[in-house]
This record gives sequence, C-alpha cells and structure tokens, in this order.
Amino acid sequence: MAGSLGSAPLTKAVPVLRAEAIARLGAKKIRVFSDGLTPAQLRYLTWHWPFWARNNQLPPSGVWKTWLLMGGRGSGKTRAGAEWIRAQVEGRSPLSGRGCRRIALVAPTLLDAREVMIEGESGLRRCSPAYNRPAFSPSRRRLEWPNGAVAYIFSSEDPDSLRGPQFDCAWCDEFCSWTHVERTRDMLRFALRLGLLPRMVVTTTPRPIAPLRQMLTDPLTVTSRARTMENRLLPDSFLSEIEARYGGTFLGRQELDGEVIEDHAGALWSRDCLAEIITGQPPSLERIVVAVDPPASSGEKAAECGIIVAGMAKREGQAQAWVLADRTVQGMKPEAWARAVMTAYEDFNADQIVAEANQGGEMVRTVLGLANPDAPIKLVHASRGKHVRATPIAALYEQKRVHHCGRFAALEDQMCTFGTVEFTATNSPDRVDALVWAITSLVLDLKRGPRLRPLI
Repeated sequence: MAGSLGSAPLTKAVPVLRAEAIARLGAKKIRVFSDGLTPAQLRYLTWHWPFWARNNQLPPSGVWKTWLLMGGRGSGKTRAGAEWIRAQVEGRSPLSGRGCRRIALVAPTLLDAREVMIEGESGLRRCSPAYNRPAFSPSRRRLEWPNGAVAYIFSSEDPDSLRGPQFDCAWCDEFCSWTHVERTRDMLRFALRLGLLPRMVVTTTPRPIAPLRQMLTDPLTVTSRARTMENRLLPDSFLSEIEARYGGTFLGRQELDGEVIEDHAGALWSRDCLAEIITGQPPSLERIVVAVDPPASSGEKAAECGIIVAGMAKREGQAQAWVLADRTVQGMKPEAWARAVMTAYEDFNADQIVAEANQGGEMVRTVLGLANPDAPIKLVHASRGKHVRATPIAALYEQKRVHHCGRFAALEDQMCTFGTVEFTATNSPDRVDALVWAITSLVLDLKRGPRLRPLI
C-alpha cells in the first residue's frame, strides 16, 4: 500500500486515491498507508479536498455557468461550496486561470454569511490552510486572501447592495431561504461579468419555489444532489434517529435527501400563492399580537411551541394582516417557551398574546403570567377541527389580504403541506395553528364584531 506512492509526488498519486476507498481497507491497511507518507505528503493530503470529498461534492466537468448542489441537512454542501471558492482563489479550477480575484458570497442574511460561509465549521476560513487563510474584516464585509483575492458578503435582504460591484465568481448559500430570491438572483447575475466564464455555485436545501425551478431548467446549470445519510462523519445516533423519524416522509425527502417536493394535492396553500405575498417592511400597524400554540409535553422530544407574531392595518377600509416573525421553539419546558413568547411580545411591542388553551387550559395562562404578569393574555379554545379553522385564513391569502414580511421557510413548508394525509399523519402543525389564531384574532374576529346574547 505504502509502496504504491513510492517517491512520486503526491500531487500525481492522489487523484487515484480517495478517502472513501481507503476507509474500506480496514484499520491495519490504513495504518500501513499513513505510515508510508512523509510529513510533507501528510500536510498536503490534509488540505487536498479531492481526496476527502465524495463525488457529489466535487464540481462537474465541462462548461457550465451554475453548479446547483441540492443537499439535505448536514450533507456537506456548505463544505463543497467553500472548497469550490478556495479552488477558484488558488487557481486550481480549469477556467480560473491564475485564480479569481473578486468573489461574491450571498446568504439569507449577513449573519448567516459570517456564521456559516466564513466562520462556520465548514466555512472558508476553517477549510483553508494557515498559509492561505483569508483575513475577515466584519466592518468592511470582506475576506482577503494572501494572494490578493477578495470576497464580499451580501444579504438577500438587500438585493440592491449588489448594484455596482463586479465579480469573477459567486457562492450562493441556502438559496431557497433567501428573502428576495428573484431580485437578489437578478442583481447577482448582472454583477457576474469578470473573466472568461464567470460562474457561481448554489448550495441549498431545496424547496419548490419558482426561481429554483427556473434554475433547474437552465441548460447552463449542472445539478448535483447530496443526502444527509451519505455524510458518515455525522454521529450514528443522529443518523439513526432522523432516519427512523423522517425516513420516507415528504419532510425527510426534502430536508434529508435534497429532493424538490412539489405542492401536495389537498394542501390549503401553494408555493406560488405564498411567493406573491412576500413583502418588505409593513405599514404602520394598528394592532400586533403574538399567537401561541403550546406543546402538550415538554423536553427534547416535545412538539414545537408555535409562536407567530402578526399585525393588522386597514387598506381602503379593509383589515389586512402582516406576518412579522416566526419565533417557534422546540424541546423546551413551559417556563422556557413562555419566556420565548414574552421576548417576542416585548421585541415587537405587541398589544396582546393569543394562546390556545385546549392543551393545558388555565395552566397556559399561569405559565405565561409568571413570565410577564403585566402582559394581556387572551385564551382561545378550538371547538372546530384544524382544517375548518384554517380554511378561511387560506382564503384571506388568496385575496392578498395577508402578507409575509420576509421568508419564513419552516412556516411556509408546513402551510404548503397542511391538510394532506401524509402531513397530518406524521406532524403537528404548530406553526400553522399559531398563524391561524393570530390572523383570526386580527382580521376575522374584527369582522365579526361582538356577539350579543338575548336576555331571557
């Protein structure tokens, strides 16, 4: 084994070697292999990504403008994106020549760009050797490599920030969670105008949104897919648990297998409908509520505690709702999720907390009251089924009377599967329940007005 390397430079020997293949040889042969490497070869191998990567983490060959890597959670797509950028900077890409010099890094938010793409465990600084590690300047929102290459970070919340600059290449992370997907994508395309063939890599957990469908049909897009279960560096306990819980379900196919799951027949909402009601800042709101769907149990395996913040304003005499935030939490004890509710109440200067009391009754009021005795709390009771309560809310969405101030990916995923047999059999729609209570309180109850009882 060690002799197969001989005295030849490792750069020539490595392409025929892959970590996956060596791992199958067994501990004894692995030891023989590693013992046969010189210190210089070991250092080289440590940072030689093609040795460690799976096939679906390596860029495709041929001429393309977009490499779309759709992967499940923890499948290694972030590392693949970071390593592709590193290859562009170091001039190891066939079309990058002496290396790309100006790079765009685009994430859902600036914080995501910093915490995931730059400083994260699979980010650019972690995957670069010390001699070529980029320096990050948060105030200038840029990374600078020793060879002079510079990467600038951008947020999908501010597409116009991409006006003006120009780039050789780009890395777009979690594309399907961008706030303004189409506008940010368009502004980035205008900016990719340096070099012989400016290209970008898009790493994302897929969701069936129109911009992703358009990208998939583009003849200059090459698509790769990566499954969570393929990443054997993840703990076996984690892989076993998520496979047992989500394997074969629509959520598992999307979040673990990286499949594009289209809208389900029978769902009350569609992706296209939601795409049309995404907006920016809301108008001056007359009323804001925090709606809560408490979990029936507590602890790590407890259901989510749905927490949705929404406000109401009138346009042309008609009440309309704006969804401001999804503050849903999971696996918390009552005192913890109650604090999360009150944090949302204070952050948005809300007027009222609306909490479903079917699970826990007055206990819900007591727990919330302990977190903030001064907050006005309204308990609501579900006398009808979830689907019946949600149907008029879905109608308000169709009428464009509900707007989302940004992208709420987890909430949208629940909405676009709510009402289907597969979803109701395996999930508790806590976010949707909280959403329904919020909009009912803001719009429908306002329309109904007070109820009068006859005197007998």
